[in-house]
Amino acid sequence: MAPKKTQPRRRTGPSTAPGRRKSCHLCRDKVVEVDYKNLAQLRRYISEKGKIRSRRITGACRRHQIQVAAAVKRAREMALLPYVSQ
Repeated sequence: MAPKKTQPRRRTGPSTAPGRRKSCHLCRDKVVEVDYKNLAQLRRYISEKGKIRSRRITGACRRHQIQVAAAVKRAREMALLPYVSQ
């Protein structure tokens, strides 16, 4: 019996459609440095479980994403943000 030819699977959904790139909220607001004490701003960049969201999800630029990650870690050390939420 001859092997059955299969067509390659194509991705369907929003990931294949060309879309607009997310712009960095921090660049738009002209934030020079991310402050670890500004919890309202930092909560946008952490998930419900307390994980730091990636650039792909948040739309932050590389420079600001590095600053956000450092600020979240610093806020966790100061007990302003939880490491894990229940």
